[in-house]
Amino acid sequence: MSAERNADITTMIPTGQRMLKSVLPAEVQRLVSASLSEGTKRGYQNDIAHFEKWGGSVPASPETVAAYLADLSATYKTATIVRRVTALSKAHDAIGAPNSTKSEIVRATMRGIKRTLGTATKEAKPTLREDLFQMLERMGDGPKDIRDKALLLLGFAGAFRRSELIGLDIADIEHVRQGIVVTLRRSKTDQIGAGRKIGIPFGRSRWCPVKHLTEWLEHAKIEAGPIFRAINRHGHIANQRLSGEAVCIIVKQRAEAAGFGPSGYSGHSLRAGLATSAAMAGASAWKIRAQTGHASDAMLTRYIRDGDMFTSNAAGAVL
Repeated sequence: MSAERNADITTMIPTGQRMLKSVLPAEVQRLVSASLSEGTKRGYQNDIAHFEKWGGSVPASPETVAAYLADLSATYKTATIVRRVTALSKAHDAIGAPNSTKSEIVRATMRGIKRTLGTATKEAKPTLREDLFQMLERMGDGPKDIRDKALLLLGFAGAFRRSELIGLDIADIEHVRQGIVVTLRRSKTDQIGAGRKIGIPFGRSRWCPVKHLTEWLEHAKIEAGPIFRAINRHGHIANQRLSGEAVCIIVKQRAEAAGFGPSGYSGHSLRAGLATSAAMAGASAWKIRAQTGHASDAMLTRYIRDGDMFTSNAAGAVL
């Protein structure tokens, strides 16, 4: 473990406070650093850097934090402001300073921001079953088409996040009588690597995720390592795995090719599409959760609500 990586524990803390790391044994620094994902640490670092560029420093007084949030409210959305409050809170806790983000003036400022700006978040447009099939119909038989068919179908059937989808290796796939079992070694909600198994059954239509995944692996001659890989314009298949941004681009491009406006589609559209389509088909919440890995029904509420919007609709009963 490099000294630079050991220092990750204090990278969210201003330089003047980093002397605190000297009292922590290197092994403690390493383990505490490992308690956060790399993405989370980068996010905290960027948020604290923004606060410092604004003119603040940690520890900060409640009045300073409240003024900072008030300035943010003129430009940023509520979700971004909430994230930056979380980063500031973590930074104060990390150095054992009084946490000004928990003061009444900061809490009241946040309540005012939420009432003024609202708390609605931008959601990915779900790729519903019929939409997915239309996207697949427009694809050809080239290397990228074969790969993208497998990627879209597996991403939809497993309700995978884009990070989960691109993180899959051959070793994570087990063929069984009913289809395949995919093992997620780690995910956004499983940072400690407990793992989770997802069943992907054989499809009843010609758009079978198991069939098209097998076709891609055979075409690409992939026997080990990443499943979904980059392909250059000459059709050469790289050894490295796709990026999360590449998944987003693929979904948008395939949606546009199928005649849908690409705006609103993202890497999350496949996951949202499965949850919404399953709700429309009458699947129970706990069965949908078994596929998506959501921790509670509350997290699925918006998908089920959207999917069930026209079932026994009150207006439909009287018009």
